[in-house]
Amino acid sequence: MSIFEDLKASLNEAVDIEHGKQDASRITRYQVADVKAIRTQLNVSQKEFAEALGTSVDTIKSWEKKRRNPTGLAAKVLATIQDNPSVFHQLAAH
Repeated sequence: MSIFEDLKASLNEAVDIEHGKQDASRITRYQVADVKAIRTQLNVSQKEFAEALGTSVDTIKSWEKKRRNPTGLAAKVLATIQDNPSVFHQLAAH
């Protein structure tokens, strides 16, 4: 099957799922971390949090105000910190 045929089949499947003719084979959902709650629980400033995560204070502010959502590795790290706050202290030490 060509790339075009693969893409066409995939799009047809997406249309069928959207119209309820077929169930999705898998659904991936991510819960967006409550960055401010995590930071407050850790009792650290935005600056300390940003330094530990290797990002800017403006990024932390954007996440906390829900203007932007953490994605990729940042989202995974935040979820890990939320589940195990000691991970933050390990990150901050490096």
